[in-house]
Amino acid sequence: MQGRLLPKYRDRYQAHPVGYWQEEFAKAAELGLDCIEFILDFNDAEANPLMLQSGIDEILRKTGETGVKVYTVCADYFIEAPLHHSNEEIASHSQSMLRRLLHNGKTLGLTDIVIPCVDQSSMRDSAAQERFAQRMRPMVDEAEALDINLSLETDLAPQSFAALLALFDSSRVTVNYDTGNSAALGFDPHEELACYGKRISDIHIKDRILGGGSVVLGTGDTQFDRFFEALRPIGYKGPLIMQAYRDDEGEAVFQSQLTWIRQRLLPWIGEMVGA
Repeated sequence: MQGRLLPKYRDRYQAHPVGYWQEEFAKAAELGLDCIEFILDFNDAEANPLMLQSGIDEILRKTGETGVKVYTVCADYFIEAPLHHSNEEIASHSQSMLRRLLHNGKTLGLTDIVIPCVDQSSMRDSAAQERFAQRMRPMVDEAEALDINLSLETDLAPQSFAALLALFDSSRVTVNYDTGNSAALGFDPHEELACYGKRISDIHIKDRILGGGSVVLGTGDTQFDRFFEALRPIGYKGPLIMQAYRDDEGEAVFQSQLTWIRQRLLPWIGEMVGA
């Protein structure tokens, strides 16, 4: 996840590091990482390189220099201004932002745009879910034309999430699975993946305490073995994005957690995805 190898931007836990995002590509390459999941924040959205042709060009230059690509975007913009907002003007502007991100993403070569519906953008009732479906449908048409997944991250229980997905008759509406968030909510990985496992196109690797926040990988309540056991028969081929716990500096705590997951999980994950 963007920023995990850099000092915090303005003391924010997760944010696009304005002015020094370029530095992360070389660091990621040194660690043998394949990609960086970029962030589109609500703040400074218009200045984000994802929204500018000059920015897209610069991202592609960094990819050419390092081999580290940008396949996916975590659009945190929609936490602050959700598509299902009750204010029609806000929702309409969010549609416009998503449309721009889709078209710019095609130039960049994106596979997935993660749309978070969590925290203040949680869909708390059926009315919010209906608004979301209504405003997403024209976006889905564009995503299909551009071959980009709209990957939903929600805090809905497995059956409710599956019901939401059923509102869209499109393979381009997929699932972002966050290992830590599911653990914090007390969900069972086997039940979750039985409901929508084949629609997962983006995975965030994280550890959290039940009902609490992020902790260093292996010290929380995430059932990593149980999750990957359930994931294995699905034949998942997408990215594993390290959204693990971070401190103020980022890089050292990231490296220790990367070592942890490589040592404990990657040998048989590699077998699972045919690596």
